[in-house]
Amino acid sequence: MIGETAVIGDNVRIYQAVTLGARDFPTDDDGKLIKGDARHPILEDDVVIYAGATVLGRITIGRGSTIGGNVWLTQDVPPKSIVTQATARNKSGR
Repeated sequence: MIGETAVIGDNVRIYQAVTLGARDFPTDDDGKLIKGDARHPILEDDVVIYAGATVLGRITIGRGSTIGGNVWLTQDVPPKSIVTQATARNKSGR
């Protein structure tokens, strides 16, 4: 699933069952969804996201980074990073 405001750079590989989604949906004063607000991830050039990963919110995955399978990600990732389930868990303090 790729959200409508996601930005995907060049040479990006996205494997099956990956979600590039929103963390929340902004609403107007009447409670109606505001369409078009930037709420999905930005993937810079040369990013690889393996199967089953979930990337949520308007976060940036830096150039040349690799996101491992089944990772749940809601924070920016610096360029040339490798994020696995173990490193994602450690960053959240668990």
